[in-house]
Amino acid sequence: MEDLLDLYGEAYDPMRPVVCFDERPCPLIGEVRVPIPAEPGQPQRFDYEYKRNGVVNLFAMFEPLAGVRQMEVTAQRTKIDFAHQMKKLVEV
Repeated sequence: MEDLLDLYGEAYDPMRPVVCFDERPCPLIGEVRVPIPAEPGQPQRFDYEYKRNGVVNLFAMFEPLAGVRQMEVTAQRTKIDFAHQMKKLVEV
């Protein structure tokens, strides 16, 4: 971890960019019941029950020292989706 923090602490060099890549599944959930709005002295109240609306996959590519970030949302996560994101990462 210290090596990674040292890398982030180095000066920006456009010839040797520090590029990060991450991915994660993200469940899409919806409300089953309408939340009760907040009132004076009472916070908003909502039910813990939810409805599943599927899952999407988030791909994040960023260059922290340059302040560049790109997010892409895909309907699924397959080897081909991953390969397309790696190709974009290399080309851009």
